Amino acid sequence: MSKGHRSQIKRERNAKKDTRPSAKLSYARVSVQKACFVLDAIRGKSYATARGILAYSPRYASELILKLLDSAAANAENNLGMDKNELYIAECFAGEGPTMKRIHPRAQGRAYRIEKRTSHITVILDEINKK
Repeated sequence: MSKGHRSQIKRERNAKKDTRPSAKLSYARVSVQKACFVLDAIRGKSYATARGILAYSPRYASELILKLLDSAAANAENNLGMDKNELYIAECFAGEGPTMKRIHPRAQGRAYRIEKRTSHITVILDEINKK
């Protein structure tokens, strides 16, 4: 069934840390669907190409993701000693965050609910040529 005690299994699972450079933006004021349009455009691209796509994209989410991409590249350069020119986007995804509920007044005393969605966006980079 299992190969050891529960604590041993947890210890083995936690030992496998992901050493790729990454950055995460929590509680971004953009919906997951709108963020995914931009993330789909840059997934698998090199750092320089993705930066160019984001710089000229008219969507609001592209500004947020551009800052996030720069942060992940800075983490790679400063913390892991990687070269920015050798990086590409290995993974990027958006998860749903908490939804803020607001009330908008309507005719005849009614009230409509407005849902302001948030998301958690993650960008994970990796080197093109592993040494």
